[in-house]
Amino acid sequence: MNSKDGKHSNSDDSALFRDAVGDAESLSAKKRHQANPSRPTATAVQRRRDERPALHQSPQDVAEGAEVETGEELSFRRNGVDSRVFKKMRTGRISVREEIDLHGLRKDEAKAHLRDFIGYATDKGWRCIRVIHGKGLSSGSSGPVLKHGVNNWLRNWDEVLAFCSATAADGGTGAVYVLLKSA
Repeated sequence: MNSKDGKHSNSDDSALFRDAVGDAESLSAKKRHQANPSRPTATAVQRRRDERPALHQSPQDVAEGAEVETGEELSFRRNGVDSRVFKKMRTGRISVREEIDLHGLRKDEAKAHLRDFIGYATDKGWRCIRVIHGKGLSSGSSGPVLKHGVNNWLRNWDEVLAFCSATAADGGTGAVYVLLKSA
C-alpha cells in the first residue's frame, strides 16, 4: 500500500492477483463454451417460411407402428453411408460437436426443438451431434414417448444420414449420435 495516498499501486495489485490465483489453469475455449443447445440461435425467417409447407406435406411418422422399447438400441443408416463411418459412430469414436437434451419436453415441443437444432447444426456444418431423449423409464405403460418420436423423426429428415444409440458413457439407449449431411 502506498502510505501517502492510501491506495495500492498497480504492481501490488498484480502481485495480489497472482497470489490469489495460484497455480490455476486457463480453460480452453471448448471447455469455456456453455451453449444452451435446446435454444439455438436465430435462423433465417424466410428459410422457415419456405420449409413449412414441405414439412406439412411430408409423412409425419414413417414407422408409426414400430414401437420402441425402453432398453432397445436405435440404429438407422441411409444407403451410401460408409459402414466404417457408421461403425466409428456406434463405438463412440466419432467427434460429437454439440448436443441437445429433450428431457422434460412434451412430444410436440421436443420435435420442434429437435427440428430447429438439426437445421442449426446443418447450417453450421456440424457433422455429428448427440440427442438425449431419455430411456422412457417414467413413461409407464405407454413406453418411451420421446425415444419413439426421435427414432421416427430422424428417419424422416433429409439432413440425417444415420443415427445410433450412444455408448454407455454418453447416455446409452437414452441418447443417439446423429450423423448429418454436410452443408
